[in-house]
Amino acid sequence: MAGKIIDLTEQNFEDTISTGVTLVDFWAPWCSPCVMQGTILEKVAEKVDERAKIAKLNVDEGAQVAGKYGIRSIPTLIVFNDGEIVQQLVGVQSDAQLISAIEQALQA
Repeated sequence: MAGKIIDLTEQNFEDTISTGVTLVDFWAPWCSPCVMQGTILEKVAEKVDERAKIAKLNVDEGAQVAGKYGIRSIPTLIVFNDGEIVQQLVGVQSDAQLISAIEQALQA
């Protein structure tokens, strides 16, 4: 599992975020900033390893979930801790910013 990004669907979303710290990237393949964010996420996944889950939800395929969380622009990244939102970031974020957000959630 080390360094792996989980592909989320409407079926596995709730189960995935329900325990531990999970960073979810709400994205779409036609969104060029989202594609840039994807390469940054790969670095983040390697650095946080097993301590947190790194996941992506394609908003075109997971419109109900995106709607539930009020996603208006992409990329939007949300850090969950045991299913609760602890931080939300909009726009392309650096690996340092994302790791910092994950570290804060891990310490909460």
